[in-house]
Amino acid sequence: MTVPAVSFEFFPPQNLEASFRLWDTVQVLSPLAPRFVSVTYGAGGTTRDLTRDAVATLHKNSGLNVAAHLTCVKATKEETLEIANTFAEAGVTEIVALRGDPPKDEGKFTVHPGGFESSVELIAALKDTGKFTIRVGAYPEKHPEAATATADVEYLKRKFDAGADEALTQFFFDKEHFLRFRDACVKAGIDKPIVPGIMPIENWKGIRRFAVNTGTTIPAWMDDAFEKAARDGRQDLLATAICTEMCTDLLGEGVDKLHFYTLNRPELTRDVCHALGVTPQVQLENVA
Repeated sequence: MTVPAVSFEFFPPQNLEASFRLWDTVQVLSPLAPRFVSVTYGAGGTTRDLTRDAVATLHKNSGLNVAAHLTCVKATKEETLEIANTFAEAGVTEIVALRGDPPKDEGKFTVHPGGFESSVELIAALKDTGKFTIRVGAYPEKHPEAATATADVEYLKRKFDAGADEALTQFFFDKEHFLRFRDACVKAGIDKPIVPGIMPIENWKGIRRFAVNTGTTIPAWMDDAFEKAARDGRQDLLATAICTEMCTDLLGEGVDKLHFYTLNRPELTRDVCHALGVTPQVQLENVA
């Protein structure tokens, strides 16, 4: 079995306890030598400053290749590119460029006055700077706002045409969703890397709510399986087995990179990686 290259997504801490959790997560996962780690924005750009601080600290102290999320929400074009240039000046040249989710009280994305109208426009502007490797989002299942699944593929092609280098997908529970999406992308003429996003199930009820909100299909058997596992205290064992099996199947279909959504809780991600043959390569020396 091919040993995959891996990457990890973190979210920025909003209090002291969360800061310790992020550093613990970095300590656990950094020995696996990820291609990069990314730090998210909150909905509506709510964690913009926290993201910037976390990215700068990780870049300075962890030795990891850090990618910063950047969105179009609640900022002018000039303000957004200023943030991007701040990252570049700090030595961070990896960007995950997204339209971004609207603030929770607004319901739908509204273009900020003077702001980027779409992720495609943001990608093109970042590409013009010549400073960044640009990653983008992709949706193996229909985006909640997309008219059709075909529209998702066409929009992803526009992102690549605008200058994106790689796509990271939304998480999914059935590998067939990813494989069908990958085939559709090839048919549409997309030849850039599309990396499956993997969500180890740390908490089934929480992940289930997230899946419902993002339009991710939930296999009928999963509710029953996690209910039974909870009675025996075997949720983590079940989650590790499910995730490892799906990743193994993806590797068997020619996938060579995996992107893990860690939720700043690294143990399941670490265990799945170990099961896939991704073993410690380096030790983190200085995180402060």
